[in-house]
Amino acid sequence: MKICISAQGNSLDSGVDVRFGRCAYFIIYDTESKNFKALANQSASSASGAGIAASGFVANQGVDYVLTGNVGPNSYQVFSQVGIKVIVGLANMKVKEAIEKFEKGQLQAVSSSNVGDHFGLNQPSVGFPPGGGRGMGRGMGRGWLGGNFPPPLSKEEEMKMLKAQMDNLQQQLDFIKRRIEEIEKSSN
Repeated sequence: MKICISAQGNSLDSGVDVRFGRCAYFIIYDTESKNFKALANQSASSASGAGIAASGFVANQGVDYVLTGNVGPNSYQVFSQVGIKVIVGLANMKVKEAIEKFEKGQLQAVSSSNVGDHFGLNQPSVGFPPGGGRGMGRGMGRGWLGGNFPPPLSKEEEMKMLKAQMDNLQQQLDFIKRRIEEIEKSSN
């Protein structure tokens, strides 16, 4: 069985990232062979659609379960459509701890998302400091973490971001095409 863990780094000693769609890495772990691979999340810096793009990417890896801190409604919907079970609430632990708990049967899949749309947009990978854009529209978020706006991108950084977004959109289109074909085949 293959599981995917949202991670802050590329090793089993990395922390579980509380954000699914904007995590730094996906650790794909095979429970039978005990092998893993770390895949950078190309969706993490997307201006929009990070959860859907990340979900499609992970679904294409052939995983059976996703282990993360939180999952939004769009990601959850993609996973439920393709039969991937989701386990949330894994903040403040290492990836290897999450794997151990999973293998011991100590974790339960959820039946819905546990956060709203755009949860991870301006959130750090751990904790929720004040001013993080969650002020319910009263100006408390100041538009960005700590009230500081990000510096403008260089042309190279912008090009890299745009190419990553283009790749993410292509992955989304591939996923959508495949689902349409599967649905059409099953209805014939």
